[in-house]
Amino acid sequence: MKKIQIDGRDIGPDHKPYIIAELSANHNGDINRAFQIMASAKQAGADAIKLQTYTADTITIDSNKEEFQIHGGLWDGHTLYELYQWAQMPWEWHKPIFDKGKELGITVFSSPFDFSAVELLEELNAPAYKIASFELVDLPLIARVAKTGKPMIISTGMANETEIREAIETARNSGCNDLVVLHCVSGYPAPAEQYNLNTLQDMGKRFDVLVGLSDHTIDNATAVASVALGACLIEKHVTLDRNAGGPDDSFSLEPKELANLCNDTKTAWQALGKINYEKTEAELGNIKFRRSLYFVKDINAGEVLTEQHIRSIRPGYGIPPKYLNYTIGKKVNCKISKGTPVSFELLTE
Repeated sequence: MKKIQIDGRDIGPDHKPYIIAELSANHNGDINRAFQIMASAKQAGADAIKLQTYTADTITIDSNKEEFQIHGGLWDGHTLYELYQWAQMPWEWHKPIFDKGKELGITVFSSPFDFSAVELLEELNAPAYKIASFELVDLPLIARVAKTGKPMIISTGMANETEIREAIETARNSGCNDLVVLHCVSGYPAPAEQYNLNTLQDMGKRFDVLVGLSDHTIDNATAVASVALGACLIEKHVTLDRNAGGPDDSFSLEPKELANLCNDTKTAWQALGKINYEKTEAELGNIKFRRSLYFVKDINAGEVLTEQHIRSIRPGYGIPPKYLNYTIGKKVNCKISKGTPVSFELLTE
C-alpha cells in the first residue's frame, strides 16, 4: 500500500507526515474554546482536527460498582460515567464544528464509540474514521465503520499481535480499502522509553499497512523519531493551555509545540530522502576544499620528485591523494612553482 487519501490530502511515505490534532475533551465544555483550538491547530500547520463522538450513556453505564471506579492516575476518584459526562462533546456541537472546519480549511473527523455515533457522523459526511485504542477489540464497531467505505485509522494501544490482526482483517473484510494503523501506548502521559518505535517497521511489513503514531508523550521527540521508522501520520492531543484543568489538558500540546511538531516532522521526512551516494547540490560548492596533491616546493624541469616535493593538502584542484605513491620518482616536464596543483600532464617518466 503506497498511500491513502483523506479529504483530498495524500497520506503515505512519499508525502510529508499527516498531522492530526486530537481535540478530545479539551473543549472543557465550551464550544468557543473548541473553535479556538481548531483555529490554533490550523495556524500551527495541522492537517486535521479529530473529535470523539460519544455520550456517557453510549460508552458506559451509571454505576458505582468497584469496576466502574477509577483509582489512580489523572482521573482518580471518578466513576467512568462521571468522567465521560465531564469529557463528552455534546452531539449538537458536531455540525457547527464540522462547519467551522470548512471555514478554517482544516479537515474534521471523529472517533465513533458506538453505532449511533457512526450514524451521526455519516449524516455530517465525515471524510474518515478513527478507531480508538480502547475500541480496537470491538470488532462489530470496526465492521460498521468499514462498511461506510471511508478511510480508517486504527490505534493499537494495549493490543497484542492477534488482536491487531483481527481488527485489520475485520476492517478489510467489511469494505475498508484505505487503512492506517497507529502504533500507540495507552498511558496518559506515556513514557517515551516504553514506545518501542521499532515496532512501526515490523507492523508495516507484518500487516501490509501504512503505519503512524498516536503519541501520548509530553514532547515531540518520539513523534519526530517515528518518521524515520515509517510513520506517515502523527496524532497528538492539543490544547490552548496545558494547565487549564480539563480532562486531557495536562498531556496535550500547546499551540507553539504543535507548530514545532508540524515543522519538525516535515523536516525529518524531508531528511529521509532517497538512497543516494552522489554529491548533493549543497556539497557542490565545497568540492574545491577537499584534499588533493600539490607541489609544495619550487621544482626545476626534469627534476625527480620525492616526498618533499608533493603533499596532500587543501584545496582540491590537484589529482586525488590516492596517486601520491604514483607521483614519487616521476620527473616534471617544466619548471614548477610552489602551490601548483599536481596534474598528470606535468609528469613524465
